[in-house]
Amino acid sequence: MADLTLATSAHEAIPDLRPVVRANRVTLALDLGTTTGWALHGIDGLITSGTASFRPGRFDGGGMRYLRFTNWLTEIDRLSGPIAAIWFEEVRRHAATDAAHVYGGLMATLTAWAELRGIPYEGVPVGTIKRHATGKGNANKEAMMAAARARGFSPADDNEADAIAILLWALETRGGVQ
Repeated sequence: MADLTLATSAHEAIPDLRPVVRANRVTLALDLGTTTGWALHGIDGLITSGTASFRPGRFDGGGMRYLRFTNWLTEIDRLSGPIAAIWFEEVRRHAATDAAHVYGGLMATLTAWAELRGIPYEGVPVGTIKRHATGKGNANKEAMMAAARARGFSPADDNEADAIAILLWALETRGGVQ
């Protein structure tokens, strides 16, 4: 269901973070969509990333996508240790109605799941993520993938590259505080 990518080393991926920032917190970053990009900063300081498909099957009901997303979040939480914080790409405008519906459903599922577990979550505007990763607030998909590669990652697609960028933004700015 999910593809996995590892950075060559934690030091190459985030060289300027103090050890205190790296340790004892599991942080999850998500680029929500039918193909959801994800990046996880583990307790050990390593960053893992990949994509997960929530495309409905031929005989699935309308809510199955969201049930599978809930189960996926629970499994990530179980396998990685307790998630301490979740950051996601906050999209204000979609080009297509279906994409807007899927995003809204995934965001509702994510926020309800996090609320039930007392996990803080926050959306990061698209322009903020792109500006942090590339220096340009309207960077295209190829630029986002190149920025992730320059940091030592090998994203499979733009969804994974966006999740990596969200995670690096959250870690490097302490969630926008710096």
